[in-house]
Amino acid sequence: MSEPLDTTPVPDYAALHRLDGRAFVLLGAGNGIGRQTAHALTAAGARVLCVDLDKGRAEAVAAETGGIAYVADVTRREEVRELFAYARREPGGLGGVVDIVGMARYTPLADLDDAAWDWHFSLVLRHAWLAVQYGGEALADAGGGPLVFVASVSGLTAAPLHAAYGAAKAGLISLVRSAAVEYGPRGVRVNAVAPGVVWTPRVAGLIGEEGRATNARNAPLGRVAETSDIASALLFLASPLSSYVTGQTLVVDGGVGVKFPYPTIGGAR
Repeated sequence: MSEPLDTTPVPDYAALHRLDGRAFVLLGAGNGIGRQTAHALTAAGARVLCVDLDKGRAEAVAAETGGIAYVADVTRREEVRELFAYARREPGGLGGVVDIVGMARYTPLADLDDAAWDWHFSLVLRHAWLAVQYGGEALADAGGGPLVFVASVSGLTAAPLHAAYGAAKAGLISLVRSAAVEYGPRGVRVNAVAPGVVWTPRVAGLIGEEGRATNARNAPLGRVAETSDIASALLFLASPLSSYVTGQTLVVDGGVGVKFPYPTIGGAR
């Protein structure tokens, strides 16, 4: 018996990447991946609230993209509450949240002290918890929308000197799954992108061109990620193209994480 002919409607796939008229809160908009993401969201038609702790950087990116600069310390509950109270007043309500905030300090596990451990968990995980609480509620009250985080491959595997950072990012990945389950019935999709090495200004200053070349050789795609590579993945998860994706962490590492770890044999490539 032959299968019946498929007559389901075909959506306008090109239009599904558009965010026209939607208000987005972008946490950590002031530099690197955040700046590129502000441009990506704006190019797709979103109105972007460019949030950063550094006033000058927030204003510079807002000026570049036609967005709105907003200064906040997103590790502080009251400031996050005020941020999303402000975002709720956008015409049509809040349309989406993208969270870039996070940073690593490279320290041997044996040398980690309480201050370093707490710093990582505050900057990487606490602020994300607050973004879920206030941003998730604002999105749910507006009828739903995407909440997208930047995780890290350090939260999925181990890296030297990354114990605190990796543990906090692993917590973020778990938070994404839990938030997706709790907020899904209210129309909120929660996902993350997990980059590997990305050529941000901070990384460039840390490892230099020699480090870039070493990491490029280690990647099956033969290069280190640009900030635009991560912004593109974030845009996908923020757009209706990913309307049935939630609770997921998309790895964007150029294939490093799936590569057979041993040296090649007999000159094989």
